[in-house]
Amino acid sequence: MPALRIVDLVKSFGDKRAVDGLSLDVPPGSMYGLVGPNGAGKTTTLSMVTGLLRPDSGRVEVLGHDVWTDPVRAKALIGVLPDGLHVFDRLSGRELIRYVALLRGLDRRVADSRADELLHALGLAEDAELLVCDYSTGMTKKIGLACALVHAPRLLILDEPFEAVDPVSGDMIRQILRTYVASGGTVLLSSHVMEIVEALCDSLAVMAHGRVQAAGTLDDVRQGESLTERFLDLVGAQHLESESLAWLSSSSD
Repeated sequence: MPALRIVDLVKSFGDKRAVDGLSLDVPPGSMYGLVGPNGAGKTTTLSMVTGLLRPDSGRVEVLGHDVWTDPVRAKALIGVLPDGLHVFDRLSGRELIRYVALLRGLDRRVADSRADELLHALGLAEDAELLVCDYSTGMTKKIGLACALVHAPRLLILDEPFEAVDPVSGDMIRQILRTYVASGGTVLLSSHVMEIVEALCDSLAVMAHGRVQAAGTLDDVRQGESLTERFLDLVGAQHLESESLAWLSSSSD
């Protein structure tokens, strides 16, 4: 059974078809990348996968549980770190993790213990009592990841998890994600940075115009090229003509 199954998913906004009959299976125990240019439909897809946005048609299953007909069970299996995360930022880091843990049904003592462990693992222990509104962007991203992990989900969905994160914190997050996958969890990771996906993911899908252009293992998708080269081929990237913006040469005069 796939950790995540997406079948014929469709979503339109007015005349714009953001997701166009998308189907995808994410294998259990994988670090799965979802890549595409701006406007490809990645965030819209992830919003439907997590139950935040209702599709026009199609279905989404998390370990066999339909997100729209069995939402309580399906969402209990998911941890989510959305892009542009909005949190209760008048809580301290420790209070926020504990609050999310209690919402997820954890015992108070378990919630406290896991909050401490996650704060230490993510390098936030010294700032645990600081209000989240005073966190940097990178720190907010890490506290969001802690909230996504606190209930030990089976499927972790991350939208741009490394954006605005410094290299030290990024390496820490990579270690945590690898440990999570090694223990049987599944990660679906959306990113614009091909180097991160290439270094971290074992499988991926390339999206453009609301559809999957290629999907499979990293080697299957790359076909002997670098992921960046293959990505540009698949999404039909335009090449700048040599005479374009010729007037910029005047800036060196």
